[in-house]
Amino acid sequence: MTMTSSSESSPAPSPALDGERADLLAELAEARGALIRTVNGLSDQQIAERPTVSSLCLGGLVKHVASTEESWLRFVTEGPSAMTFDLPEGVTWEDFAAGTAHTYPQWAIDRQNDFQVLPGETLAGILARYEEVAARTEKIVAALPDLSVTHPLPDVPWNEPGAVRSARRVLIHVIAETTQHAGHADILREAIDGQTST
Repeated sequence: MTMTSSSESSPAPSPALDGERADLLAELAEARGALIRTVNGLSDQQIAERPTVSSLCLGGLVKHVASTEESWLRFVTEGPSAMTFDLPEGVTWEDFAAGTAHTYPQWAIDRQNDFQVLPGETLAGILARYEEVAARTEKIVAALPDLSVTHPLPDVPWNEPGAVRSARRVLIHVIAETTQHAGHADILREAIDGQTST
């Protein structure tokens, strides 16, 4: 699977997949393509700009979506241990939610960093990582015995106790997340130079 910053969307998944998997992966590829088109022709500096009252930037959105997809697909193969949300000793979820924690866990710092372009990061590097994530997703989905493979969600405040997710529902969630952020990205791109991805 090749992602480019051209105006073309990502290629469709392999036709050897069954209909449901092919449809879900094609929809995800289309959502990725919509997001990638928002960075066409931009410089490394422009993808770090925050042109609206939001703290979002285009490079950060692509990084965040790539990390989200990667994390959820690890969950599909490894279960809840792939998504650890441990808190430092002495920190409660109430402290964390209120912003009063004396220290923050690495996963929260990493998530915050995903929303920004860090020194040394480039558009080419961000897109290359997203391409790797997309290729891995396709391999995982193709290798699953069944899209109904289910795991319990991690025990964290934002998940309902005892909730589970199937691989199918994870893919639907990743599609929704990617599509939502492609819409955010379109607004940011228009604010930068008047261009849209559509």
